[in-house]
Amino acid sequence: MAQTPRQWVHMMIDPANLAKAETLTEALPYLQRYAGKTFVVKYGGHAMGDASLARDFADDVVLLKAVGINPVVVHGGGPQIGAMLKKLGVESEFVDGLRVTDAETAKIAEMVLSGSINKELVGWINAAGGKALGISGKDGGFVTATKVQRTQKDPDSHIERNIDLGFVGEPTNVDCSIIDTISAAGMIPVIAPIGVGADGHTYNINADTMAGAVASALGASRLFLLTDVAGVLSKSGELLTDLDPAAIAELQKDGTISGGMIPKIQTCVDAVESGVDAAVILDGRTSHAMLIEMFTVKGAGTLIHK
Repeated sequence: MAQTPRQWVHMMIDPANLAKAETLTEALPYLQRYAGKTFVVKYGGHAMGDASLARDFADDVVLLKAVGINPVVVHGGGPQIGAMLKKLGVESEFVDGLRVTDAETAKIAEMVLSGSINKELVGWINAAGGKALGISGKDGGFVTATKVQRTQKDPDSHIERNIDLGFVGEPTNVDCSIIDTISAAGMIPVIAPIGVGADGHTYNINADTMAGAVASALGASRLFLLTDVAGVLSKSGELLTDLDPAAIAELQKDGTISGGMIPKIQTCVDAVESGVDAAVILDGRTSHAMLIEMFTVKGAGTLIHK
């Protein structure tokens, strides 16, 4: 029996296009589940310095907005601040991963974060077809911060002493009305991690901490921390894809979670215990990792939930 033209068309479908259609079908339940929800994404690490990854990230954020999800982006900028300080001949000192920030360093950090980085990221998202609006915690009374308090044990006397980190802050109050207004207007908020104290001083805030505080205040469905690792790894190097606070405590106890991963994990735990549905640690160096995590069965990073 002769084949009809319609049958011929079916036989000629490109397998790659069929695979794309199957991917969309796989994503459908997740698109339905998260429509109208808020995702807070911390964007930082080496991915920020790669133009190709920056374009992919911008595409992903615009896609989320297009399918009815409200993305809120919080960006870092430690390496860029360090480069600018070096260029200007300003020395840097770190305590527990936090840059000691005097008045001069605080001004430079704000210039880099709220200026060049924020507007560059806004530009990438706009170029991808979105409408991004860059702000910092100082805009509209968004984030009130207080000075971070740290202690350090003297290696000889073992006596705890207070460490003055200068103008390094942590969020104490987040007023989300400005974010709600931006998102409701169809735009994507892009946030520089800068806050203002009740004393009027400007404070530099760790981007992970800022993202966690914003996610908690918004009651976000997801908090994403894009990092330079695949996620939380076991001692044998395998990706741990699903963790809760109890499992995390055990992994910290046996040393599986250590070093720079500890504050990231703590940010995630604090967020889920404050009402965020789940937090995810992802490798920002992998193209479209966020979409793979959200819209496929297997996922791509470490999911932290209650």
